[in-house]
Amino acid sequence: MKKRIFITGSTDGIGKLAAVKLAKDGHEIHLHGRNSEKLEKVVAEIKGLSNNENIKGFVADFSDLSAVKKMAEQIKATLPELDILINNAGVFKSPNADNKAGLDMRLVVNYLASYLLTNELMPSIEKGTESRIINLSSAAQADVSLEVLAGKEKSSMQETYAQSKLALTMWSFYLAKKRQNINVIAVNPGSLLNTNMVKEAYGRFWSSADKGADILYELAVSDNHKGSTGKYFDNDRGAFGSAHSDAYDDAKIEQLIQLTEQLVSEYD
Repeated sequence: MKKRIFITGSTDGIGKLAAVKLAKDGHEIHLHGRNSEKLEKVVAEIKGLSNNENIKGFVADFSDLSAVKKMAEQIKATLPELDILINNAGVFKSPNADNKAGLDMRLVVNYLASYLLTNELMPSIEKGTESRIINLSSAAQADVSLEVLAGKEKSSMQETYAQSKLALTMWSFYLAKKRQNINVIAVNPGSLLNTNMVKEAYGRFWSSADKGADILYELAVSDNHKGSTGKYFDNDRGAFGSAHSDAYDDAKIEQLIQLTEQLVSEYD
């Protein structure tokens, strides 16, 4: 069965590679990027590579939650039904440490934007067929400071990146419990993959970006993962495993969700 798939951060890296693989299978693919010119080129490129004309693009800067909300409205108007959402967009290094609202760029792009977008698209996802949400976590996960998340304290780039990925994982497990009709999976796609983000951050890589793209593809459409909701896939091990202990702490998750709701409420 052909799926309607939306992938954030899909003009580069593993998001783009996964989009190509899924497009070649004939699925309807909706891409996201923050640069309209680059997005148009990637849409045309994937159409050519896959011989699939059902490729469309949406533009939003994920550091601006108002832009995320606006894009969500455009998506809902185009896609009343959505089968698969892959929250892949992410940032490590950024010219600006904070967004215009004074919130850490990594926590906004990697976590809050995905949270807001997913909740906005929930009506479409609920109408999808065997719907799945794949959230891009990381091997790097660190205790989430609510003060840092709220923009009241500052932490290092590496620390806030790891916090953003644990926050995403904690929310994934929460969402899986709240939306039992949707398959929600958090995934570490692999450490130090050959992507621009990794090379800019570390100047080196361990594995091909295809490793990450392949697991996104599998988790999104393979029948093997129909019953995998509320789990964490560690692609460094090639198997489901345990995330950070806070991802299983209901009290900490509740605190995280309460603050997250406060931070995104003005965009509802």
